[in-house]
Amino acid sequence: MTFDKRKVVYQIYPKSYKDTTGNGVGDLRGIIEKLPYLADLGIDMIWLNPFYPSPQRDNGYDISDYTAINPDFGTMDDFEEMVATAKTYNIDFMLDMVFNHCSTEHEWFQKALAGDPYYQDFFILRDTPTDWQSKFGGSAWSPFGNTGQYYLHLFDKTQADLNWRNPNVREELFKVVNFWRGKGVKGFRFDVINLIGKDEILIDCPVDDGKPAYTDKPIVHDYLKMLNQASFGQDDDSMTVGEMSSTTIENCLLYSAEDRHELSMTFNFHHLKVDYKDGQKWSLIPFDFETLKDLFHTWGEKMSKANGWSALFWNNHDQPRALNRFIDIKNFRNEGATMLAASIHLSRGTPYIYMGEEIGMLDPDFDSMDDYVDVESINAYQMMLEQGKTAEEALDIIKAKSRDNSRTPMQWDDSANAGFTTGTPWLKIGKSYQDINVEKEISGKIYPFYKELIRLRKEMPLIAEGSYRPAYRDSRQIYAFERELNGERLLVLNNFYGEVLTVDLASAYQNGQVLLSNYESDGLGKTITLKPYQTLAILAKG
Repeated sequence: MTFDKRKVVYQIYPKSYKDTTGNGVGDLRGIIEKLPYLADLGIDMIWLNPFYPSPQRDNGYDISDYTAINPDFGTMDDFEEMVATAKTYNIDFMLDMVFNHCSTEHEWFQKALAGDPYYQDFFILRDTPTDWQSKFGGSAWSPFGNTGQYYLHLFDKTQADLNWRNPNVREELFKVVNFWRGKGVKGFRFDVINLIGKDEILIDCPVDDGKPAYTDKPIVHDYLKMLNQASFGQDDDSMTVGEMSSTTIENCLLYSAEDRHELSMTFNFHHLKVDYKDGQKWSLIPFDFETLKDLFHTWGEKMSKANGWSALFWNNHDQPRALNRFIDIKNFRNEGATMLAASIHLSRGTPYIYMGEEIGMLDPDFDSMDDYVDVESINAYQMMLEQGKTAEEALDIIKAKSRDNSRTPMQWDDSANAGFTTGTPWLKIGKSYQDINVEKEISGKIYPFYKELIRLRKEMPLIAEGSYRPAYRDSRQIYAFERELNGERLLVLNNFYGEVLTVDLASAYQNGQVLLSNYESDGLGKTITLKPYQTLAILAKG
């Protein structure tokens, strides 16, 4: 089963896209209202973050019912209308399947707590906890009621890990996928899916907070094959992606190999940790370009040679805006935004656009911790204070690294609340909305550039399916690569800095054709000058 490699996915965080009721929370009818906008952009599939019933301890990734709609977002009728309307624009939906864990308010956990042994085996219960640490801080174990046992939660204590070793759990989760397939859903994104293969006997693992004890275990591949066979693998036109936490190229090749029947592609996050000091997120250092470039080249080359497939992205609901991380936004926001876009849309893999990225949205620049709602950020702020940082130092780090940076409401126009809601938004609007909004950017520099990138991928097999080869590997300023298919070659040069740079061109490209640039082209020759944050794509002649 192959999927269409020309497709581009657009991610919507439903809570923050468009509110039609005035309650300050985005909803499904808001997405219906904006389908013409997305059709104009040219995307093929919308990935929706969770909209299911949830106590919202982790913004919906703590699901209490997998086959219903949270009333904040609308009704099942709204969902069905949204899917049907989107199909008239040739747009499909990708839903988030959070199968590593469920909310402690889910009926499975509640029945387990009430003493039902059938449901107790849905979770990972132990008499003695291991030393594993939660990804949100603290122990990954909490007391299981007053039983004297503990339950595993790799994330928040209200997110209990599910026991995939129990065939009844697998069967229930496969039913969830099939329920949404029955509603016309064609895409599925599996949240931290490489963490589901815990060992039967759990032991202490002091290395890296315990991650080696539960990450990318071989049995995960078996589970994914079962999931594929029981659900989406029965559809010729399905598209699936696994979010892989702290994964490896070797595993991602296996997860995404067509002949293994696991998933279409994988997300990895290594490139978004290049501004972590000593691997720690809650730190402030400039990004490491050499590491970033080497990661892109290593993954690009190895996935290409072994025919694996990656999901390519700069932004999502868990990351600060890439523009704030990698670009001099005061001087080069337009150039930086278009360069970052070209660096993945012209590469090998399926590009994902996160809402607002296509208009160059920035981090919100909040004034105080009172403006933040993300549980991870609030916990991290307290942790940093306990470690001896001043309130000001801790806030500066939160402002740079919080997940709320990307979760602020979509900026539609320069009216009150950026046209997102007539009420009070659940999360404050970013300060830039009067200058950066859809109404202005549709005729600006960034949005039309995204449209062109999407058009090129659809029209040129070389971009959709060509191989990947690193270029200018020794450059300390350029991230460059070549794509090749059936004798056609494309060179993509991306200047990651605000300084001008001169480079030599190989003869095949000296007489080539400029396919795309975010500056007016000066023509080609033996040497060319790349302007600040310039992207330049050249088709070889002959």
